[in-house]
Amino acid sequence: MIKNGLLSLLLLLTLQLSAQTRVLVFSKTAAFRHGSIKVGKPALIELGKANGISVDTTEDAAVFTEDNLKKYNAVVFLSTTGDILNMYQQAAFERYMQAGGGYVGIHAATDCEYTWPWYGKLSGAYFKSHPSQQMAKLVVNDNTHPSTAHLPAIWERFDEWYNFKKAPGNEVKVLISIDEKSYKGGENGASHPMAWYHDYDGGRAFYTE
Repeated sequence: MIKNGLLSLLLLLTLQLSAQTRVLVFSKTAAFRHGSIKVGKPALIELGKANGISVDTTEDAAVFTEDNLKKYNAVVFLSTTGDILNMYQQAAFERYMQAGGGYVGIHAATDCEYTWPWYGKLSGAYFKSHPSQQMAKLVVNDNTHPSTAHLPAIWERFDEWYNFKKAPGNEVKVLISIDEKSYKGGENGASHPMAWYHDYDGGRAFYTE
């Protein structure tokens, strides 16, 4: 089910297709490194091959130039952490989004670039903390979106549930939220989003915790 959702998401973000739909997966870490990166990259490559999407992966921030980013329909931040882009690379990515680019943030993508306010607004939130991994109930708030249409209304799963410094509000469209009564350690209250999307600064952004 996760693969179906990621595929739908990538297809949604690449609707304005070129002759070759191309996605960049960026997984540089300058702080904690999640073990899921190791399996996440080949999973996204596999999805791309099966659906005509070319997927490049990198941990080299030097690829963030205006000319290079033009090649991609979307850029995926796969559990990136810490300070990963310099000021010139940040500016190039801002111009990419302003030109209609697509951004996908996965899990720790909210645990990076804390001193770059533009990025915080793009991703929608910044990571604060998480309790121990445990089962919880996710509430699908929108079952019409391509990334959630395959999910049940209440989705129970075992994972690492993030608390955010400030949960996003009406500036994003919440797709999935978490029921804090179903697990221990939630700190964002009755409105605790887990996946959302929005238009931002000329481009399109999607985040899934």
